[in-house]
Amino acid sequence: MAMVAALLGAPGCGAPRVSLVEAPRAFTASDFRDVYARWTRAEDAFEFGRLAEVLHVTATFESWEFRRAYVTRYAADHGFTTDERAHLLEESLTDARSRHRFFVTLSVPVWREGDLTGRQSDLRVLLVDASGRQSEPVELTPIPRPSVDLRTYFPSISRQRHTYRIAFPIQHADGAPTLAPDAEHAILRFAGALGTVDLRWDLERGAP
Repeated sequence: MAMVAALLGAPGCGAPRVSLVEAPRAFTASDFRDVYARWTRAEDAFEFGRLAEVLHVTATFESWEFRRAYVTRYAADHGFTTDERAHLLEESLTDARSRHRFFVTLSVPVWREGDLTGRQSDLRVLLVDASGRQSEPVELTPIPRPSVDLRTYFPSISRQRHTYRIAFPIQHADGAPTLAPDAEHAILRFAGALGTVDLRWDLERGAP
């Protein structure tokens, strides 16, 4: 957890603006740490009610930029050839064009209540755009035994936390984008009887 704190910066520091625009970027394996920090949020000023007292959550928005940096680091660590890395990147970016994905770890005082797929949890997870329109997940996948790779790349993982991959659609049923190209921010919301915890990404409208 000390590593997470170092990555996310000192308390009170504003999170950087990030861009959802798919623009060409070149990364080295050593860039991953900084990119992870840019796209990761923990509890911040956007917390309401008593839920913030008992829910401790960290989420990484697996944006196109994050995926590029992740694939670069992963390929370097695992000795991929140039062709293998290009294939993995294309697969990941193709998925990014159909899903907004988040890597989430969370803890609550009662372990079973942190199981978002179980009956003991009343937490609802939503993606909220700047207009307030909400989207529900189309995938909510628990990761009960995170691999060594995941524990290395996502340092918020711990034995005291549940781990999930959560995905939302790119478009609503009416065809409107879940996050519009000119959106000012995106919020990952955890809502329950005790209140609401919002994790917020402020967005740039142009390429980084």
